Amino acid sequence: MSKVSPKHQLLEQFAIVAKALGHAHRLDLLEFLAQGERGVEALAKATGMTTANASQHLQHLRRAGLVTSRKDGLFVLYSLAGDDVLDLIASLRTTAERHVAEVDRVVDGYFRERDSLEPVSRDELMQRTKDGLVTVIDVRPSEEYDAGHIRGATNVPLSDLKKRLSAIPKGQEVIAYCRGPYCVLAFEAVYELRRKGYNVRRLADGFPEWKAAGLPVE
Repeated sequence: MSKVSPKHQLLEQFAIVAKALGHAHRLDLLEFLAQGERGVEALAKATGMTTANASQHLQHLRRAGLVTSRKDGLFVLYSLAGDDVLDLIASLRTTAERHVAEVDRVVDGYFRERDSLEPVSRDELMQRTKDGLVTVIDVRPSEEYDAGHIRGATNVPLSDLKKRLSAIPKGQEVIAYCRGPYCVLAFEAVYELRRKGYNVRRLADGFPEWKAAGLPVE
C-alpha cells in the first residue's frame, strides 16, 4: 500500500480548517471573538445558542487552530488565535460576494435598503478624525466597547440610540461602526439616524479590522 504523500497530508490539514469554517454558527462565534476574549456563556447569549451548542462549535474551532482557550478559575475563556483568522474570514467573504448569487440577493434585499451610500474606508476615517471633521460612534453593546474601541469614539449602543440622540451632534458628519462589514447594528443605526436628519455614514468594516491594521484604539 502506497504511503500518503506529504502534499496530501498538508491538504488534509487545510481541509480541517475549511471544514471548521463550514457552519454559520461558527462564523458568528468568530465575529464575536474578534471583539475580544469571552467565555462560553457570554458567547452563547450573544449568538442565541445554547451553552452546550456554543461549546461544541468552539471545540471544532479550537481543534482547527482558529481559536485558543485559557482557564480563568472555573471558567474557560476563548479568543481568536490571531489576526490572520480575520484575513481568512475576509477572503471567504470576498469570494462569496464575487461568486455566490444569493449573497447579492441578501445584500440588495436588506443591507442596501438600509444604507446604499459608499462606506468610509479606514484611511479616510483616520484622516477625517485627525482633522476633527467627524463624530465617530460605536454602536456595539457597552461590554464590547469597554473591551476596546476606536480612539475617540463615543459609545451609543443601538438599543439606546433613540435615548442617546443628544450625544450625537447634528452639525457634523457622523461615522458609525460596529463588529464588521455586515454587522447589522451599524446598518440599523445609519438607517435610523438618517430618518432623524443626521448626515451619517458607516465605516467600511469594523473594530477588529481597525485594530488589526494597527490604528489607534482605546
